[in-house]
Amino acid sequence: MDDPRIATADEIVRIFAERGGSAYGREAVTQREHALQAAYLAREAGAAPSLVVAALLHDVGHLLHDLPDDAPDLGVDDRHEELAARWLAARFGPDVVEPARLHVEAKRFLCATEPGYRDALSEPSKVSLRLQGGPMSPEEAERFRASPHAEAAVILRRCDDSAKTPDLVVPGVEDYLPWIERALGGS
Repeated sequence: MDDPRIATADEIVRIFAERGGSAYGREAVTQREHALQAAYLAREAGAAPSLVVAALLHDVGHLLHDLPDDAPDLGVDDRHEELAARWLAARFGPDVVEPARLHVEAKRFLCATEPGYRDALSEPSKVSLRLQGGPMSPEEAERFRASPHAEAAVILRRCDDSAKTPDLVVPGVEDYLPWIERALGGS
């Protein structure tokens, strides 16, 4: 019987090889560059393997749908975080799934609770924020804060926000295979 950890790792490598070169919206990086930078930033911050993998795969939903790269500019919220969460939940536990699922909510939370955060977002992130519901209400922020994965989602969000540097040299997808294995329970 095939090892499901190897099958999952192979699938991740294949998805990034096939679709990772696509544009990351109107940002100056590709989907692959963005994912690798987010994972690198999480790793450098000392995040747990599950959060490093969540950072690597938080936007996998963009690579799974067939909408155009400029969907937000066309007024379409691709709900990529929900697609990613469903895909991840079939492969990983909640320590990977939930921060990825909540990374959009974390942006909305930070816009509502951290002065200056919204102004510092890139223009494409501001466009998607409008489609995603804008800053949270106080009630939504309290519900988010109560989530056991809120802190991890905020860390992931900060990595996400910073993972948009053109030509930044970081490790490739294959370098994260041991991290993926750990997150899958393979220690």
